[in-house]
Amino acid sequence: MGTPSPRAVLVLATVLAGLSAPRAAYGQPNFIVILADDVGWGDLGANWAETKETPHLDELAAEGTRFVDFHSAASTCSPSRASLLTGRLGARNGVTHNFAVTSVGGLPLNETTLAEVLREAGYSTAAIGKWHLGHHGRHHPSFRGFDYYFGIPYSHDMGCTDTPGYNLPPCPPCPWHGAAARVARKDCYTEVALPLFENLAIVQQPVNLSSLAARYAEEAARFIRRASDSGRPFFLYLALAHMHVPLGVPPPPPASGRGIYGASLSEMDALVGRIKQVADSHGKGNTLLWFAGDNGPWAQKCELAGRLGPFVGAWQRQRGGSSAKQTTWEGGHRVPALAYWPGRIPAKRTSRALLSVLDVFPTLVALAGAALPPNRRFDGVDVSPVLFGWSDVGHKVLLHPNSGAAGKDGEIEALRLAQYKAFYTTGGAMACDGSIGPAEHHQPPLIFNLDRDIQEQEPLDVASREYQAVLPAVSRAHAQALEDIATDNVSVADYSKDPAATPCCNAQHVACRCQAPGTLAAALDHGTERRAMRLCL
Repeated sequence: MGTPSPRAVLVLATVLAGLSAPRAAYGQPNFIVILADDVGWGDLGANWAETKETPHLDELAAEGTRFVDFHSAASTCSPSRASLLTGRLGARNGVTHNFAVTSVGGLPLNETTLAEVLREAGYSTAAIGKWHLGHHGRHHPSFRGFDYYFGIPYSHDMGCTDTPGYNLPPCPPCPWHGAAARVARKDCYTEVALPLFENLAIVQQPVNLSSLAARYAEEAARFIRRASDSGRPFFLYLALAHMHVPLGVPPPPPASGRGIYGASLSEMDALVGRIKQVADSHGKGNTLLWFAGDNGPWAQKCELAGRLGPFVGAWQRQRGGSSAKQTTWEGGHRVPALAYWPGRIPAKRTSRALLSVLDVFPTLVALAGAALPPNRRFDGVDVSPVLFGWSDVGHKVLLHPNSGAAGKDGEIEALRLAQYKAFYTTGGAMACDGSIGPAEHHQPPLIFNLDRDIQEQEPLDVASREYQAVLPAVSRAHAQALEDIATDNVSVADYSKDPAATPCCNAQHVACRCQAPGTLAAALDHGTERRAMRLCL
């Protein structure tokens, strides 16, 4: 083969420079990742015409790119978040189910987080909101790469408050007297109040849920302003309480017709709108904002759960149980996702690429000009070509781990191959009517063609030509995935429990209260600066 001409070399160099332009021409971009909790694919008006409560998110979609085939890495809280921050499934990073209030461990310390990589690359980093990846000792976010943390250590239904909000079943407020604390209620945490952290310190216990969204918006805006003023690029991970129960909003006027869920959805939408506004005023054109959900709606919460859109998992519904959160049906893991970066990400674009929250890690690392951690494999891929509209090709194969409804937590018994979805195990989580779909194992697997059957209603006939044609590729993809995981550097999470690991501001007070009525909590909610009450190390 001959030596290329100088002109050919110049053309190739120009092409390569263009491919790296998003980082090279603009320096290191800022990153804002907003993760909504238990939000349905149909909870965005841009996705589902029946939804009217999301004008700011719809504006974000119009000014950026909307991803309609985007998936969480698991269908429940801790595993989904661990995968976002590591780019690895729970079968690799060790986080296969949720951590508890009394958990000693968390995301294994040998796993490298996105924040650690970006901080090493010169970024200011902050986590605001729900963590749920371990709060005890060095599992706390302050030791996982974040310069600043403000939020709650786990889901906000995992501790009592004085403003319990809306839940099914409803939970009582925190007790003020010891006898009341001993009254057990199913699905309610009554003995320990929900704590609010600033860095390592508990600054409020119990949290005031009614003001939590405003506090998150305030702290996020403050971090963006300070980071921008410093001249350093920043990474903000904003993990919202919305739309997880309890929903802490005032009841809407009856005439609005929105209901409690609609009012909470509007509150979330306004919060995202404010963050976009602040980001635009402090670095528009050099800030990537990526919005996504952590998993699908929690169907057993009935009218307090979100909209699935068309992803109803009809096959499972016919057999009982929910096909949303905790399941491997589309409603459990297909989530809304938007990306916004003025001048870089095309506006008014809809992408049908098969993407995942797993892709956030390698994509941001690449855009920051950093390197992936060595000696491990990743399930996410750099999807910047999709973000910038150069391609609409994502994953060929995407794995969906068991997430509580059926099978062993974290095991890979469902997968996507192009338009085909295969199930080796099925099952339904608890539905609004109280039914639970029994676990069923399938050999050969159930296979759906999602191009024709987005509702997952009728699996392919095993005797059909289409099934016989796709089965070998599905079997091969599944076997290769299991082999790849088995030969990887796999972590193991510590799920042991100890009451001493419970975040507690003052063990001498009922429910670990920090304050007497109307003192510290009120001062904090009015923005008064106070010294932290207790360090948790």
